[in-house]
Amino acid sequence: MKISVAQVRLCKGDITANIEIHKRLIKTAILHNADAVFFPELSITGYEPTLARDLATSPDDSRLESFQHMSDANNIMIGIGVPTKAENGTLISMLIFQPGRAKQVYSKQQLHADELPWFVQGNKQVVLTIGNKKIAPAICYESLQEDHANIASLIGADIYIASVAKSQKGIDKALLHYPSIAKKFSMPVLMANCIGYCDNFESVGKSSVWTSQGNMVGQLDDEEGLLIFDTETAEVMITR
Repeated sequence: MKISVAQVRLCKGDITANIEIHKRLIKTAILHNADAVFFPELSITGYEPTLARDLATSPDDSRLESFQHMSDANNIMIGIGVPTKAENGTLISMLIFQPGRAKQVYSKQQLHADELPWFVQGNKQVVLTIGNKKIAPAICYESLQEDHANIASLIGADIYIASVAKSQKGIDKALLHYPSIAKKFSMPVLMANCIGYCDNFESVGKSSVWTSQGNMVGQLDDEEGLLIFDTETAEVMITR
């Protein structure tokens, strides 16, 4: 099985342009026979807290239906980052499109203090299944909290996907934390980061993959691309 994470340079607040960027990288993942591809935090709008309330949408937004069509036609799971509307505010969500199945929504459960003025918390962990593998998504700040990975492990996750928007400082923390939890909970960790300016910081890429022993087996630099992780061989292909 091949699970991939995408590193993208996003257009601030431009949903239409970002959808096209996603499609291009999804097509690359399909060409390399990936079973799933996951994108960074809020990838459809860019990580822009001050704009999120106005950009927030519904999981049933017709602009996003092309992802379901791509999923169905190519037997690939697709996870994209979207701000979604809730009764009490705006959620940082991942929409997961699955072939022949209804989409699922995972919303970030643990927010950084800087996010509290703009977002509300989700309240349920999602576990995705591809073949015999269970995948737990995590979104940025919460993925650096060990209790989140612990819960994912307790409910049976085999693979941990961290969808993030991180500066150099955040990446420095991630490069210490993710191999530690990969080893502790015996599950590979795949991190998808974006590149370029987000909110008031520059996201620096360095999307990475760690094996269940905590060994880094692939990392991108500061360019767009994909890391495609083979769960059987624990090898990574880098493609752009």
